[in-house]
Amino acid sequence: MSGVLNLVSVGPGFDDLIVPRAIAALRDSDVIVAYELYLRWIAPHIEGKEIHTPPLTQERERALLAIEHARAGAKVALISSGDIGIYAMAALAFEEMREDDTYEVNVVPGITSANACASLLGSPLSHDFATLSLSDLLCPWEWIEHRARHIAQADLACVMYNVQSASRQQGVYRVLQLMLESKAPHTLCGVVKNAYRPGQEVAIHRLDELPSLQFDMLTTIVVGNRFTMRKRGRIFTPRGYNDWAQPEAAEASREGELPDNALWVFSGTSDGNALAAQLARGQDKNVVVSAASDHGGDMARQDCPGVSVWAGRQGVEARRRVLTHKHARLLLDATHPYASGMSEQLIGLSKELGIPYLRYERPSEYQPQDGELCASMEQAAARAAELGGRIFLATGSKDLATFMATPGAADKQWFVRQTAEPELIERALALGIPRERICAMQGPFSAEFNTALWRDWRIDCVVTKDSGGAGGYQAKVAAAKALGIPLLVVARPRVEYPAVVDDIAGVLRECEAL
Repeated sequence: MSGVLNLVSVGPGFDDLIVPRAIAALRDSDVIVAYELYLRWIAPHIEGKEIHTPPLTQERERALLAIEHARAGAKVALISSGDIGIYAMAALAFEEMREDDTYEVNVVPGITSANACASLLGSPLSHDFATLSLSDLLCPWEWIEHRARHIAQADLACVMYNVQSASRQQGVYRVLQLMLESKAPHTLCGVVKNAYRPGQEVAIHRLDELPSLQFDMLTTIVVGNRFTMRKRGRIFTPRGYNDWAQPEAAEASREGELPDNALWVFSGTSDGNALAAQLARGQDKNVVVSAASDHGGDMARQDCPGVSVWAGRQGVEARRRVLTHKHARLLLDATHPYASGMSEQLIGLSKELGIPYLRYERPSEYQPQDGELCASMEQAAARAAELGGRIFLATGSKDLATFMATPGAADKQWFVRQTAEPELIERALALGIPRERICAMQGPFSAEFNTALWRDWRIDCVVTKDSGGAGGYQAKVAAAKALGIPLLVVARPRVEYPAVVDDIAGVLRECEAL
């Protein structure tokens, strides 16, 4: 008698998400081989059958056991959650089969983790996407990094499986950093834990927020692409192929308007724009200002009349291309003191492309009497939760998730100030900041404004950055002292800059040497 090996997918965990063909295969089988957890989902369909449950770590043993019963003539169902053909048991079963085996093989598809998580998030996988397992048990870590890098460079949406385990803590953060090298930091992402199982958790974050989070093996990360957007509390990626060509065409058009052999000033700050304007006036050279947002581009056009502006969310591939095509003469890094990721990217491009790099770093103004210096955002979040009950974050929008995730955060009242960009306001709301605690305004602000705002909001602790004079640092120090409330100052990130100057005269001297 010829046996049957049914390779059966039982989906994410709910009985009503098991496809009818899987149920039919279970009922038609005499022997069930499965990890014990899966039996809860299929119990009504396997009563009275011979059941074998080797432990989770014995996957190959499960496959061999199922094959032995099929060779003996039994009808066997080898069970896997999700889809048995995706990161699951089907491949092991095929590895262990022999060419001369005579039993029938049926592969029954199911709802994958990617499908399940995408449905909870909205529709983030509506265009090309990739899946990537972060487990290096069966695949060298170098391969995982290589694939992650190319997924990011292609700006594919991506679903990450096997994200983090007790023995693999740091890999996911390395992959997220690779994603951030090519994808925009504001790329929308989803984090889903226990999809369609007890304890289900679903959250939406920006890509640059993910490195501050903790994950586990029950978590799946979905990373969108540059077009992924938010609507009604969900995220989706548009399908429109015709529309997708337009940003590239527009980018090429903007690229064609930029001068060759220019000094490139990477700005987005008022002092960076002032530096670019002075370079354009004082040097008989072309100057391009690159800003990370459309608002930053508008400010650059206002502050630097006559200077070429390249604005918008660009990844490293776009920067590499335009700097090469336009034969950039210098990369002048005048980005915010806390934009360390951008600085490191520019340093890397300088080395790769052979273009000189110069860092303009606005001077630090922190003094020990100003307040308590914290080494990181995580440390500042923990101290704020210890010191205050009504805490004002003058740190911008990027690190909100770090503060909201700190132990004890739910028992505090958090107030934030950030620019009035709709996506930033939506992000704060999604993290649990009530509308009435969001001050959406463009700084810098005077000491009098800060004092009045913090007094009216009854703030009892303030967190800020060592942002220097251009960032209104002294006004925040003065307001905190006037109100007698603690000020936590987050130290600047440490970056090994190849060359640094802290005044415009120094920049002009370096440029004269070119």
